[in-house]
Amino acid sequence: MANGMRTLDVDGITLVLKVVRKRVKNINARLHGKTLSVSAPHRVPVAELEETIFQLARQLVRRSRADALNSDGGAAAIARKVAARFPEPPAVVEVRFVTNQTAQWGSYSRETGIVRLNAALRQMPPWVLEAVVAHELAHTFHLDHSPSFWRLVRSVCPKTDRANAFLEGVTWLAAAWGDLPPVERSQLAGKD
Repeated sequence: MANGMRTLDVDGITLVLKVVRKRVKNINARLHGKTLSVSAPHRVPVAELEETIFQLARQLVRRSRADALNSDGGAAAIARKVAARFPEPPAVVEVRFVTNQTAQWGSYSRETGIVRLNAALRQMPPWVLEAVVAHELAHTFHLDHSPSFWRLVRSVCPKTDRANAFLEGVTWLAAAWGDLPPVERSQLAGKD
């Protein structure tokens, strides 16, 4: 890849990619709006550069998205409201929507008081977010998914079962979307 400009699609976002080969030690990338500027050493093979650019672009796009999602503090207010429902409220120091959590909807650290939430939850109904927060905070008292754990979660968030069903449906649809015929995708998207 020589110096130049082109476009790059990352997570559904089209970026203008500007690559400059010059005397630098490492591949460096900066995202400004929708422009990704990359400087790379001359010695890096094209295939390696392409792969690294994509990885850096994805990391920067997701970080930018997480920053935007976390800018209003709304999740922290919801998490503190949910925490207050517990008999002994767990500490909630910070709540972050993250874009690197793919295997779970959330996590909570008793040591730091930080709740991490899958960024996709931001687009879901508030009662789903509340149920995920309740689930994560309940692990303060029960490290497993025992009947006692579920009684506590349901007492803090009565819509837990509904939220779990909703999340199972979302997970199924996300995995199946590419395999669905266009007519069904159109129907599910609510298009005429």
